Amino acid sequence: MPRAAPPAPAQHPTAAADGSEAGAIPIGLFRACVALRDWLLSEGARMPESGDLLAGLAQRLNDLGIPVDRATTAIDALHSEYTGVGRFWTREGGVTLRLFPHGEASDRALAESPFAVVYATGEWLLLDLDKTPDDRFGIVAELKAAGYRHHLTIPIFFTNGTNNGVTFATRSPAGFSAESIAVLRFIVPTLSAVMEMRGLNTRLDQVLRIYVGDGPHHAILSGSIRRGQVERIRSAILFADMRSYTHLTQALTPEASVDLLNTYFDCLVPPIESEGGEVLKYMGDGLLAIFRETGDGLGGAAQSALTAAQTALRRLDEANAAARFPTRISAGIALHHGEAAYGNVGSGARLDFTVIGRDVNLASRLAKLNKLLAEPLLMSKPFVDFLWGDPEPLGSHPLDGIPEEIAIYRPARSGH
Repeated sequence: MPRAAPPAPAQHPTAAADGSEAGAIPIGLFRACVALRDWLLSEGARMPESGDLLAGLAQRLNDLGIPVDRATTAIDALHSEYTGVGRFWTREGGVTLRLFPHGEASDRALAESPFAVVYATGEWLLLDLDKTPDDRFGIVAELKAAGYRHHLTIPIFFTNGTNNGVTFATRSPAGFSAESIAVLRFIVPTLSAVMEMRGLNTRLDQVLRIYVGDGPHHAILSGSIRRGQVERIRSAILFADMRSYTHLTQALTPEASVDLLNTYFDCLVPPIESEGGEVLKYMGDGLLAIFRETGDGLGGAAQSALTAAQTALRRLDEANAAARFPTRISAGIALHHGEAAYGNVGSGARLDFTVIGRDVNLASRLAKLNKLLAEPLLMSKPFVDFLWGDPEPLGSHPLDGIPEEIAIYRPARSGH
């Protein structure tokens, strides 16, 4: 919801903070206002949850005599599933979170909200709800029904050009006084800086998680960005790819091919993640995922990987039955157990987190046997050694680039 055409910062300042606002603050409150700004820059900036920052701010504003009964923030998000994040605090309900998905519904909600006005003008908007028609904004009737008297919308423009904001509402019969507004004008530039620091950190965290996966993203943020650094992970390894992808997509446009892949991965990825797996790499129509060992020796990672693979194949069958693909899609999944390693490779300032190692290569070669053996799911001997059941042996087979033949298994069929 926070998205809109970015304003020019020089024309639309976050607040008219030239120092004159301090003169309107009662002398007895000035020290407390400075203390609140210091709290925002220190403890508030380091709080793990942004909702705690919002609740803490509302509490401290009330301690200053500013009658805040409702406070919200709207932060632009760089995320594949939603366009913005809203946090809502009320005196009676505490903090709640709302995600604004991409699409017309969020665009319409923004157009009907006070944020559309303040983003366009760059000015604060104070609504006297007793004098505001219900159809002025989509939220007015709701605010009136909840007993609010004044509602203040404040635009916050980050230095990266994104539009964000904060709102405050009060049930006080007197509404927000001129002194309350002066205190908020004194506080908001500091709040804006803290929100931007937290927001940029969140965007970096989310983008890295989306593009390199959970484990590598933590490694990058912890400083593992030197070429040649390698992390080894003992895990169950899942390798999946679509059969006959090149042939299937020859007659499709690039856009249709992307839609096909996204629908295909929607069948595979949720079961992997629900079983605690991590997708480390997408490779065209294939993916590589790992299920980390916990070190208890009970084989939980292997069982989770097998459950995820079987669920993914079942969801793929369901998608085919529902005609969600332009033609019938099938996949081959290979499961192995060993050591996955990912490390920084590349040259100069352009590096990539690449998954490497003998066990990863073995899993990818094993997937090539799916079509040859007409089996959608194959497992190596090192993998089945960790399973609790009794899979069916399919003999030993040579794999490209692997010097010894590998014993291959499939899950036990019903009735066996």
